[in-house]
Amino acid sequence: MSSQERIVFLNGEYLPQSQARVSVFDRGFLFGDGVYEVIPVIRGKLVDEDYSVERLNRSLNEIDMAWPCEPEAYLEMLRTLIAHNELVEGSVYVQVTRGVAERDFAYPADTPTSLMAYTARRALLDNPLAAKGVKVVTVPDLRWKRRDIKSLNLLAQCMAKQQAASAGAFEAWMVEDGRITEGASSSAFIVKDGCIITRALSNSILPGIRRRVILELINQHGMALEQRPFSVEEALHADEAFLSSATTLVLPVTHVDGTAIGDGRPGEIAARLRELYVASLLAEADGK
Repeated sequence: MSSQERIVFLNGEYLPQSQARVSVFDRGFLFGDGVYEVIPVIRGKLVDEDYSVERLNRSLNEIDMAWPCEPEAYLEMLRTLIAHNELVEGSVYVQVTRGVAERDFAYPADTPTSLMAYTARRALLDNPLAAKGVKVVTVPDLRWKRRDIKSLNLLAQCMAKQQAASAGAFEAWMVEDGRITEGASSSAFIVKDGCIITRALSNSILPGIRRRVILELINQHGMALEQRPFSVEEALHADEAFLSSATTLVLPVTHVDGTAIGDGRPGEIAARLRELYVASLLAEADGK
């Protein structure tokens, strides 16, 4: 596949990416009226897919948008797309919009949803950042009040990511009322005195799938956990910090706003959770 053009899926067709076209009247383009998912691929297999389908279903329901097809047909499409692109390790990006209609803010009646998906090659298991850790900066949380919906409206996150990039950081942790909500594209965790701390689910944060699996692993292995907001000051004085997302799994955070966390090196708990998570993903992939 390396010498061929990437194949994307768009509304029932598998097309070379140069031939995929979306209408200028698609509501995703005009309004950001849609939702998306990112699903890891390990050894050519979708992983965490059940949780992804569950979250996509929730996002669609929250904005009164119909499924573009039956969930099993959706998963079969993703598997076919992975095969077309000979993807061994990486991710699949999926986007569902309310479809094509004349520009009007109210939802159009009886408009078929649009479905698009593409693959990306990524080093998930052997990400070099896992060994050295990453830096984050804090930025104001400028987002809307339904952050639990994985919507296409990502301008605030783009602004946050640009602030991080300009500061030489990997990620931005967004702050509201003095407390960290989450990363621009990740969930945020700190560790203090052996206890893992992360904000509880609400409309203020996205229900991250990696976050969900990490909490399951914490419970399975008898680790201490508190689900509550934590301040920037707490993060700066934490023993460890880490983040999670579909494309990073678990990454240790070594610096926040230029301040070293702990001894400024990846912590043992973050490393242990990454090890456990990678093992669970490999077991899931090998079982398919």
